[in-house]
Amino acid sequence: MTEMLDATFTDPQRMRLAITTQDGHEIAVDGPPPEGDGSAADPIDLVLAALAGCTSMDVASILRKKRQRAERYALHLTGERATEHPRVYTRIVVEHRVEGAVSAEALRRSIELSATRYCPVNAMLSASVEIEHRYRLDETGQPRRAELVVVTGPGRAAPAG
Repeated sequence: MTEMLDATFTDPQRMRLAITTQDGHEIAVDGPPPEGDGSAADPIDLVLAALAGCTSMDVASILRKKRQRAERYALHLTGERATEHPRVYTRIVVEHRVEGAVSAEALRRSIELSATRYCPVNAMLSASVEIEHRYRLDETGQPRRAELVVVTGPGRAAPAG
């Protein structure tokens, strides 16, 4: 499968870029000052955004198939970057934050499947970056649970524990 997008500088004197995906969706990208004015996402931010979008859609879909009813589902990602250029991510932590009638085991398995089988963004990044997937679950009628699910990365992909 081949995919494409177009990217055009909206102002060649600055760093603002307009990207159009093959489906016609627009994404604005800008550099931080002084080259850009910080009016849109930095390209490296989009890497974390792509991972968040990919894994959350997998997990939400799997939970739905398991008939689990999340009232709220959010993600919090942190990325550690190298201090030397090209300042790549060296470690990423993805925390899936879920509230509602969702069992801990269904959530754990959904996250594991996304991280180790379905999410292509996670698979690409894991070739060079350690990615830790965790969850925080506020299950209806149960105490809050937080757990490490899986760590992927160079030489890793087995469930934690």
